[in-house]
Amino acid sequence: MTKNSLLFETIKIENGQIENIEWHNQRCNRSRAELFNAKALLNLETFITPPLRGLYRCRICYKEDIHSIEYIPYTPRVFNKFTIVKSQIDYAYKYNDRKELESLQKLSKDEIIIEKDGLLTDTSIANIAFYNGKEWLTPNKPLLKGTMRAKLLYNNLLIEKDIRKEELENFSHFALMNAMIGFQVQKNFTIDKGKKCQLKT
Repeated sequence: MTKNSLLFETIKIENGQIENIEWHNQRCNRSRAELFNAKALLNLETFITPPLRGLYRCRICYKEDIHSIEYIPYTPRVFNKFTIVKSQIDYAYKYNDRKELESLQKLSKDEIIIEKDGLLTDTSIANIAFYNGKEWLTPNKPLLKGTMRAKLLYNNLLIEKDIRKEELENFSHFALMNAMIGFQVQKNFTIDKGKKCQLKT
C-alpha cells in the first residue's frame, strides 16, 4: 500500500442505530492527519443515512475526504478452527486494499491468527484476546488498532501484553473483537500451531 491508498471504516448499524461512532471518528481523523496531512476533522455520522431495520455493515472509504459509502447486510461468521501463520505484513492503517491479508487467509480453510516477529497479533478480520483466569489480555502489537479494542482498553477491560503461541496453554478462553461483533468469546474451536491447542469454552 502507498500513502495515497484508500482507507475505510466499517461501522455497525442495527435497526437505525449507529454504533461506536466516536471511536471510528478518532481513527479516521488520526489516519487522515498522519497519511494525508488533513487538518479539518470529519464527523462520519453526518455522512451516514442509516437503514432503519436490520443489521448492516456501513463501509466508508476515504482519503482526505469521503469517497464512497455502502450499506451491506451483515451475517456473523462462525469459526471452528484458527491456524497460526507467520508473516511480516504491515497493516497499521485500515487500507481498502486487503490483498495481502486475503492471501494469508487462504492458507487456512477457516480463519488465521497472524504471528509477526514471534508474537501473536490479529486474525484477518478481528483483534484477539485471551483470558488467563483473572484478566483478558490482548496483543500489545496488533496489526491494526481496532475501534472495539480501543474502547475496551479505554474502559480498562483489556490489558496489553506480548503473547506468544507457546503461551496458549496458559489461557482458558479466547475472544475475537471488532466493530461488527463486539467482544465475542469463541466456543467449540481449535487453534492449530503445529499441534492443536484446544482452549476451553
